[in-house]
Amino acid sequence: MLDALKKKLNEEVSKLHHELTVTLPAEIRRAVEMGDLRENSEYKAALERQRLVQARLGQLGSRLTKLSQIDITQIATDSVGLGSRVIVLDQDTKVEETYHFVFGDAVELEDNHVTMASPIGRSMLGKKKGDVVVLKLPAGTRKLKVVKLVTIHEAKPEG
Repeated sequence: MLDALKKKLNEEVSKLHHELTVTLPAEIRRAVEMGDLRENSEYKAALERQRLVQARLGQLGSRLTKLSQIDITQIATDSVGLGSRVIVLDQDTKVEETYHFVFGDAVELEDNHVTMASPIGRSMLGKKKGDVVVLKLPAGTRKLKVVKLVTIHEAKPEG
């Protein structure tokens, strides 16, 4: 899971770095050659895109640094933690739900992905199969029973 995320982020860094060092300078040069920069929308757009790319590269660098500091050996092997896939049963509605616990600042969450920093992530951290989690939300309180747990150690590598 962590390796796949690092690979995805590194690919984005590579594309953005190419855009920042090759594509955008060429666009800026072309816009400068057109003359008056005060009313040159191509020049302004290229500079704005350059700022956005630089900001995104900074975010990605910070995220990659945080990811590299995660020691997978420190993640519990028998309870909910980063990378766990958990099936819970709502004690009131008797509906099963599946959650996959992901890195705290995940930007692009997929269906059923929950960050460890979210209310459900914080309340489920350290819970084991059979435990009942009381989740207090603005809309009310939910009781969720952990019926299945697959930790990051048991999960099949993504490929």
